[in-house]
Amino acid sequence: MLLSDRDIRRGIEAGRIDLDPLDLDLIQPASIDVRLDRYFRLFDNHRYPVIDPAQEQPGLTREVVATGEPFVLHPGEFVLGSTYERVTLGDDIAARLEGKSSLGRLGLLTHSTAGFIDPGFSGHVTLELSNTATMPILLHPGMKIGQLCFFDLSSPAEHPYGSAQLGSHYQGQRGPTPSRSYLRFELTVLDEDELEAPPPTEQDRAK
Repeated sequence: MLLSDRDIRRGIEAGRIDLDPLDLDLIQPASIDVRLDRYFRLFDNHRYPVIDPAQEQPGLTREVVATGEPFVLHPGEFVLGSTYERVTLGDDIAARLEGKSSLGRLGLLTHSTAGFIDPGFSGHVTLELSNTATMPILLHPGMKIGQLCFFDLSSPAEHPYGSAQLGSHYQGQRGPTPSRSYLRFELTVLDEDELEAPPPTEQDRAK
């Protein structure tokens, strides 16, 4: 169930939802706005010939701090950012990060795929920022960058994010955190015998 503004306030009062720093004026009808921090991670395009999610690639990204001026996101560029707020969720509530409509109309994407936030998570949410416009976009630290929607679970999670059973790699993250996909990379070996043969062509039938 998607929480309304009333339920978001109740969740904050009950400690199920915690944003630090918290500005209650940022609560929307069914979400709460989050702001952009000053830390970014840029990809070093010359360090590796390819990106391999199965391998640790030190130095694939480097941190840039936007101090006193906006960060320039160029057309077609992809960088990691993070929310100014530290977000902490109880074990019976999940959240989803969504972009802001006004920024989307400028060509700014707030996240690529990782919009879901597990129950039990605590940390600054990493943003996957992309400029799909034809002009550079200025990213001002402190600006509204997205909104969090909250969902009640049918029951508390047995193993919430951050528990020992999960080995959660991004718990407590501060600032944009590079991918740690190599730590739990799993590859299913596909059985070629299970693949269906392609339908016969006209030439096959004529043989």
